[in-house]
Formats: sequence, C-alpha cells, structure tokens
Amino acid sequence: MMRIVILCLALMLAVVSQVGAEDWHTSKWGKDDTIGAANLVTPERILAATKLVKTGKRYALGQVTSRDTPAFGTRSFELFAVSNGSVFDGTGEPYADNHMTTNDDWALVWMGVGSQIDGLGHVGIDHVYYNGNHVRDFFSSGGLKKLGTQDIPPIVGRGVLLDIVGYLKEKDPSKVMTVGGLEMLKEGTAINQPEIEGALMRQALSLQAGDIVLLHTGYMEMADIDTPRYKKSIPGLGVQGAQFLGSHDPVAIGADTFALEVIPFENQGNAFEVHLELIPKRGIYILENMVTRELVNDQAWEFMFVLGQARMQGAVQMIINPVAIR
Repeated sequence: MMRIVILCLALMLAVVSQVGAEDWHTSKWGKDDTIGAANLVTPERILAATKLVKTGKRYALGQVTSRDTPAFGTRSFELFAVSNGSVFDGTGEPYADNHMTTNDDWALVWMGVGSQIDGLGHVGIDHVYYNGNHVRDFFSSGGLKKLGTQDIPPIVGRGVLLDIVGYLKEKDPSKVMTVGGLEMLKEGTAINQPEIEGALMRQALSLQAGDIVLLHTGYMEMADIDTPRYKKSIPGLGVQGAQFLGSHDPVAIGADTFALEVIPFENQGNAFEVHLELIPKRGIYILENMVTRELVNDQAWEFMFVLGQARMQGAVQMIINPVAIR
C-alpha cells in the first residue's frame, strides 16, 4: 500500500513539474493570440502617454543603418541606388516633355541589422515559440505564416529610460568606464533587479503595465570606436533582470546594444536566455540598438513612445526608427 501511495505521489509531482515547465506554452491572452504584450496597448494607456508631452521635443531612437553597421553573426546590409536611364552617374535620359528624372533603390537586407524589433516568431525553445506555436506550423522560407511583424499593431505608450550608467557611476564606479570621452558600462556588466531598482529610485520612477522600458548602457558608441571589441562582448540585461521587468508587464524592453542582453551570457552553456524569457515565455518584444544618449543628456526619463514598423509580410524582425516625444 505504501508503495502505491509513494508511486502516486511521484507521478503527481512529475505531472505538476511538467505543467510548470510548459505553462508558458499558453498565453494569458488566449490560445489564439499572436501579438503578445501588444495587447497592453490600450486607448486609456495611449491617452495617458500623451500627457507626458510637455515640450514637444522629439527624439529619433533609431540609428542610421548602413553597410558599416555592426550586426550579430553573418547579418549584413547592402543598399543600392538606381537612377533612370542607363548611365551610372544618374544622368540618364529624362522622361517625357517635362524632362522628369528619377532615382530609386533596392537592397539586400537582413531585417535584424541596426535598430530593430524582434517579433514573436524570432526565438523559441526546442522549436516551440510564443503561445505554443510549433515551428513546423508557421515557418516558411517565403516568410512566416504566423507571428510575423506585419501583425504587430502600432505601439504607443509610456516610454521609460533607465540610466544604468548614471546609477552605477554612483553605486559601483568600477563597472563604468570612459572611452572616447563617453561614459559607458564595461562590457560583460549584467543588469539585474538591484541595478534596475536602483536606477528607478535614483530617477524617481516606477514601472507601470504597458510601459516600453529602455536601458541606457552607453555602449552603442563603442561600435564606432572599436567595432571588434563591440561585437565580442557587451553589457546588458541579465536573466533575473528580465524576469523582474517582465513581472511588471511591459510591452517591450530595449537597450542601446545589438542584443539587449549581456554577452558573454551569465550561464555558460545557455544562449540568449533573456530573449527566451521575454519573447516565447511572455510575448514581450525586444528592441535593439536604441539611441538613448540624447535622452540621458536631457534627463528625459519619461516620454511618449511611438512605433509603427514597416509591414512586410512574414518578417521575423524589422528595422525601425521609434520616436520619443516629451
């Protein structure tokens, strides 16, 4: 009898453990949801964000993307200008009697170059993506059949910038360095709950559901100063920091680096745990290479955030230029 009881308890624990491991497979917004945390963008939150506009000053949060923009892995960007006519310098034969001339362009582009939004079809765990979608059910080499960035509704809400450089300069200056006259976190510095809470307290901020949270590491300029160093290691969000921010229900989390999260990764043998914590498990969007230094210079800690990405059918990621208005 005792053996039966023990066996039953063991089976119950196994089931509970399995459910706990897979409970992220079903979104809190329902089994058919495909937009995740974008559900938090409501008319009420948009109206509240408009009240943050006090000066009318706008900030471009997207960087200029070019052939020289450092990118993860083998990603690349190639843009070509095309002029009318057959002359390569743009002086081809004009059109019609009014001598109209034109220029056009085309590109070979990875959408994950430069400032970008990572969609919900970007990363998964063992081929399972946001809301339990298995890759075999939505992947196509001609574009995703589900979870594409074209379906992300316009993201408008309260933007919050956390100046992690400013906080650590006061709390732990050993983690801050000055390169080329610019202050930035040292590579490999992880941003977790203590750093986030410290920055919030220092800036007299609190987190709200529906926020777009940006982290200022100052490390973006390292890409121009020392590109190999920039691509090798970056400061960024840690796993525990991602869990803490995620518990406050943001729409998106971003930083001024190419990966958002700290590299080298905190846990050896695991890759991009922050991405996995935010995208497939929580449906929270990731914003990379956000331009934050001007916001820091103006101490613009709160602002109205506006993003309407290009709607290319089936795209996994998208190059973006969000706007902050304060």
